[in-house]
Amino acid sequence: MPVKIGLVGCGTVGMSVLKILHTNPGLIEDRVGDKIVVKTVCDKRVNELEDIKKYAKDAILTDDYKKIVSDPEISLVVELVGGYTIAKDVVMESLRAGKQVATANKALIATYWNEIFSTAKKYKALIYFEASVAAGVPVIQALNEGLAANRIESITGILNGTTNYILSAMSRDGKSFASALKEAQKAGFAEADPTLDIEGHDTKQKLSILSSLAYDNWVPPDKIYCEGITGIDVIDLKFAKEEFGLTLKLLGVTKFANGKLESWVRPTFIQETHMMSRIENEYNGILIKGDAAGDVMFYGRGAGGDAAASGVLSDIIYLARNVVHETAEKMPYVMYNERKLNFLPIEDSEGEYFLRFTTVDRPGVLAKISGALGENNVSIASCFQRAIGSTVPIFVTTHKTKEGNIRKAMACIDNLPIVRSKTVVYRIED
Repeated sequence: MPVKIGLVGCGTVGMSVLKILHTNPGLIEDRVGDKIVVKTVCDKRVNELEDIKKYAKDAILTDDYKKIVSDPEISLVVELVGGYTIAKDVVMESLRAGKQVATANKALIATYWNEIFSTAKKYKALIYFEASVAAGVPVIQALNEGLAANRIESITGILNGTTNYILSAMSRDGKSFASALKEAQKAGFAEADPTLDIEGHDTKQKLSILSSLAYDNWVPPDKIYCEGITGIDVIDLKFAKEEFGLTLKLLGVTKFANGKLESWVRPTFIQETHMMSRIENEYNGILIKGDAAGDVMFYGRGAGGDAAASGVLSDIIYLARNVVHETAEKMPYVMYNERKLNFLPIEDSEGEYFLRFTTVDRPGVLAKISGALGENNVSIASCFQRAIGSTVPIFVTTHKTKEGNIRKAMACIDNLPIVRSKTVVYRIED
């Protein structure tokens, strides 16, 4: 019996899914064990999407998702609406109806992890979500299955193509943030309203998903410390590269040690020799360290219709295989439990830091700054300064210290009369 699916949301990714299903039917049938038939497509703009019939000529078109959820012939629902409202209704109602679900909805999975997977467990249904993180890069399946024997020690990710494109343009070409953002929008890598990307929220949702998988517990997005890239000045990228050999990336990092989970998103300097420093433009990279496998690196396009559709089709194929072989009710995809994790406060996080002080050009300035750092247990690793007009930017890297010590030192230094603007602080990750 062919596996009949319903597609809800036929934008760029949805249309790519239909196109690939239409283009590679034999390959997909071989991997599933039977045919996949798109029975119904739901979209509020369904009358405007003429290409649907080109790729799914026999599909029923509707603007009412309930016609898919209530159809007993449809065993697999693909949700590509995005957001929290209708998308959540589609996913939850499909699971309660015992249907298998594939989604690329990172916001939904990250925010409602417990509710979604407890519902899937209760109704013996499966939900796959490969394209929710890094589009077509198969990191979800690798983390959930390929690295299942490992205790995950850390996850470090460049998880947002928009911000990586912007930072690449700033670092490589010396562009300002505003100019690099406009370039990213013109190239189609940034939305007209890029807030979710540039403020770090998109990366935070993706890190929540990876962390929740790695530690078999929900890591809510609001437990992840988050900074965006809007305040970045190209002067820091320039001098950090020239004097210290550092490159700036928006990183999502999760580490587990001493019974506590440390999880944060922030613009972070890494050495130019680090493998992730070479990941540029819209590409994503995820470095996972397992206690047995060691460092495992994933790299690829983190956005785009075909890339995301590749991840969605992977889910469709594996879910359809479960339907064909009648195993969907027997084997949950995510091991759901409600054990609580202990989270490390950001103030207790330890690391090295890059600091830029903007001061008056006067003898004794560096002594005052180094004194304040020392009083707060912050040790200087290296220092560089250059006069620019009437002010002197002083660039400092520190030895490892607690974030709380850095914050106390900055509160003291920023109140000194020799300081002309708020100190700029970046984490350095090795």
